[in-house]
Amino acid sequence: MAARKAWTVSSSPTVAGGRIPADACRTMADVRAGVDSIDRELVGLLAERMHFMSAAARIKPDRGQVRDEARKAQVLANVRRAATAEGFDPALAEQLWDALVEASIAHEFELWDHLRQPVPGGNRRQPVP
Repeated sequence: MAARKAWTVSSSPTVAGGRIPADACRTMADVRAGVDSIDRELVGLLAERMHFMSAAARIKPDRGQVRDEARKAQVLANVRRAATAEGFDPALAEQLWDALVEASIAHEFELWDHLRQPVPGGNRRQPVP
């Protein structure tokens, strides 16, 4: 098994998001402030990712294309490689991303169906190109 690099953060006084590096934390308040800052950034990134899933639901012409196991495997492999490069446990990364991908697929199915359900007058909603 490859040696893991330790999670370290720059020794500069602050890192992205204006938080102090983890190794500079002296109190639990410092730790919690850092975690809260990261969580806010993650929520924004996850919301942006889901916008892409909404675009996929709009673009895919066939419901059978929503679940793409080959693409899911590719995403998980990419995440494992990225996690390894960052010194993050690739198995944990894969577990987290598997849940994210499954939630994304569920969202895409729901939106795909919604966009194509009949509306009053007998027509179907048409996805916006």
